[in-house]
Amino acid sequence: MLKTTHYVITPSVERLLKLWVRRYIPDLSNLTLSQEISIASLMETASPEGRIQTAARLKNNLLDINSQMAWLQTKSLHNYIPNLLDFNEAKKITESALTVYKALLDIYQKQALYTAALTTKNSQFSLKFEDIFVAEFGILTIKELAYKMEPTLIKFQEQHMACKDWCTLGFMTTQLKFTNKLILNQITPIEKILLSPYIHFIEEQVAIPWQRVCAASAKHDIDSPVFTLVEQKLPAAEEIAKTVYYKLVELFPNHYSRSGLLSTPTVAHSSIRDLNMFQAYLWLCVLEESLIPIEQELVDLCVMVMEKLQVKWKVLQQWNQILIDEIISRVKPEHQKILLPYTQGMIQAFDR
Repeated sequence: MLKTTHYVITPSVERLLKLWVRRYIPDLSNLTLSQEISIASLMETASPEGRIQTAARLKNNLLDINSQMAWLQTKSLHNYIPNLLDFNEAKKITESALTVYKALLDIYQKQALYTAALTTKNSQFSLKFEDIFVAEFGILTIKELAYKMEPTLIKFQEQHMACKDWCTLGFMTTQLKFTNKLILNQITPIEKILLSPYIHFIEEQVAIPWQRVCAASAKHDIDSPVFTLVEQKLPAAEEIAKTVYYKLVELFPNHYSRSGLLSTPTVAHSSIRDLNMFQAYLWLCVLEESLIPIEQELVDLCVMVMEKLQVKWKVLQQWNQILIDEIISRVKPEHQKILLPYTQGMIQAFDR
């Protein structure tokens, strides 16, 4: 669950914030235009005028997008959970989602100032893509984005919690995933490069406690073994998630939940995101020196959602074990003693 988070800025927090930012630097490997043309197009789209056009077009289309999303979400949710939402509840959730994306687009427009400042200091032809994205989505940006979006996202979360069945809380990410896909289909490839980090951030922010992990590091010195362990493992989270996901597909090739086969693209997306979530909860526990986040948040969320999706608890236990084995295999021997109480606690928390 998303919780209000306050930072005490320390060297350790700053270092984890930098790692958090790296999650949202887009992959430019598929950009086929020449370097010069690409940067020129990127800067034009990233300009105040370009952002206004992008935001205006999306805001004008958001009602249509959300209508489609609401239909997809309701269809999916009613397939999963008969009579979960009545019409009024579905409408309120859809309106709440609309508020989230309007707030996000407002922030996206204002970020033009960062990129504009960069271009005034550098010749366009001396710029590198990474320079642009660090200016676009650096530490200041992610802190501001988290701070400004927090009230809207918490209200969005509360709207799900206000439904007759709290299980809708577990489907916030499904709703955001549908909406994100529809939005990305509405924009140009260059706009997609600029906007996708914000959209990726929103989906992760409601599910994955990266922000709390950063905040929890404040109590640790940068040369402490606990901080060193977490700092070394965070950059590998996505790779670990994908490795574990592919192992699960091999182990359960025919496992079919209400979402579909494990190997389907939509289930792959959700599974890899959730494997990142499990890792974030583990590192949060390590930094807080407490298993409470796993025992009282992660397990409860899984109980709410997995049964409704018809995912067998035995599969989830295997998922958990394979993930922990993969993490341990990448941890230096001197750090394994630090990690052991939390990995054992995580296994026990899902032992039911």
